[in-house]
Amino acid sequence: MLSTALNMLPCEDFLFYADTLHVPYGTKPKEDVQSYIHQAIESIMTEDDIKAIVIACNTATSLTISDLRQKYAIPVIGMEPAVKPAVEINRATGKRILVFATPLTLQETKYRDLVQRVDEKHMVDSLPLPELVEYCEALHFDRQTIEDYFKRKLADFNLADYGTVVLGCTHFPFYTELLSQILPSHIHIIDGNQGTVKRLTHVLRHRESLRTDGSSDIKLLNSAQSDSYTSKMEEALDFLRRSRKSH
Repeated sequence: MLSTALNMLPCEDFLFYADTLHVPYGTKPKEDVQSYIHQAIESIMTEDDIKAIVIACNTATSLTISDLRQKYAIPVIGMEPAVKPAVEINRATGKRILVFATPLTLQETKYRDLVQRVDEKHMVDSLPLPELVEYCEALHFDRQTIEDYFKRKLADFNLADYGTVVLGCTHFPFYTELLSQILPSHIHIIDGNQGTVKRLTHVLRHRESLRTDGSSDIKLLNSAQSDSYTSKMEEALDFLRRSRKSH
């Protein structure tokens, strides 16, 4: 998500907060997750000049976005799996759609309502991938481990029937390049990052607070206040940038 925002909003400053004490959210009770998110936002709001909040997590969005918008005067932008654009891509071909997400996202009413609203032809299937979230939170990018994991999870699917895979968790784009090599070449891989940043851009422009000159600055924080994890976050961001350039 941050990598996409940096590409599309090159003049904005960003504060990225990783809740390392409590993630992954997608496998925990929703009441706990709601509490963690409110604590995280309260911590972020002590920083100066916060003009918008992006909840860069589908699970967190589905559980807290309404409450956060009522609580804070600045814009709060949420995320949802890119099911609607996937349906539009596949409408002409009749191919199926496979959504990768956390168990909690897939269980929430917000996700089920989204699918029911846009999936008129019942093309959407869902696959929970809790271990993949844990791999990413640990900044685990060992190619063979991740490849074997994907192959196990996809073994029961006839991939010839599918036209699009939706990465319904903001962690999963770290593995886009590897996935593109595992999946048949006809399958599109999409995520909700670009749509979210477009929405953020629109909101900032509407509020006349969009910066159009200068360079961006990035501040990385984590709830454990771990310098070593901050270094790993920097490495992960560099890894994602390199992966996207080579893809």
